[in-house]
Amino acid sequence: MPYTVIGLDESVEQTVSLIQDGDKFRQNLLISQFKPFVAKTVSQVCKRYIREQDDEYSIGLIAFNEAIEKYTTEKGGSLLSFAQVIIKRKVIDFIRKEAKTKKSSHYTLSEDENQNSLIETQLSMEEYEVEREAKKRKEEMVLFKENLKPFNLSIKDLVKYSPKHADARKNAILVAIAITQNQELQNYLFEKKKLPINCLQNNVLVSRKTIERNRKYIIAMTIILTGDYLYLNDYLKGVLQT
Repeated sequence: MPYTVIGLDESVEQTVSLIQDGDKFRQNLLISQFKPFVAKTVSQVCKRYIREQDDEYSIGLIAFNEAIEKYTTEKGGSLLSFAQVIIKRKVIDFIRKEAKTKKSSHYTLSEDENQNSLIETQLSMEEYEVEREAKKRKEEMVLFKENLKPFNLSIKDLVKYSPKHADARKNAILVAIAITQNQELQNYLFEKKKLPINCLQNNVLVSRKTIERNRKYIIAMTIILTGDYLYLNDYLKGVLQT
């Protein structure tokens, strides 16, 4: 369930968009609501309870505000995942600087604590990247499903009618590639919403029977090849390399 801002009927990401357009009221409201989140994140780095009077807490708030200003939905992932990475990075930088100037300071981290903090920050960044990639994969699949509909195809159809053998899948993809390389064939497919089987026979070394049997799979692969599908194109490359 997405986070919402208390007092506003909108998601955190919607609020951030308005803040980036200059809405200071929402900015103050968002920062105020997520002060506990900031304190908790800073505490994870410092390995101790953090109070609002602590310098590290102030660094965390500044970092959270920076995350608000830099966050973009185009990168995927949530604001809080992104903010957590920024906060931990800034606090660790602050602790290192303090440790250099205060030999007996309580800011000094032991070698193990410093290593643990670095590991936690790395894990946070990795979690953010995983979340971002998962979101992009999901968005790509939603787009693919929509583009299958005009051809009366679904993901279930592809699972059911995909060629069982690797060589058959590879040959079907090669037919799809042939379609993308011939503008006339491509136009026919997307205008008529069906394979130009008669013309295809003159352009590929695959029998008419094979083309007809794998018709749905070939159409789907052509849609992928002619669209902006980063992850699905990786799947096609994997099939061709087997």
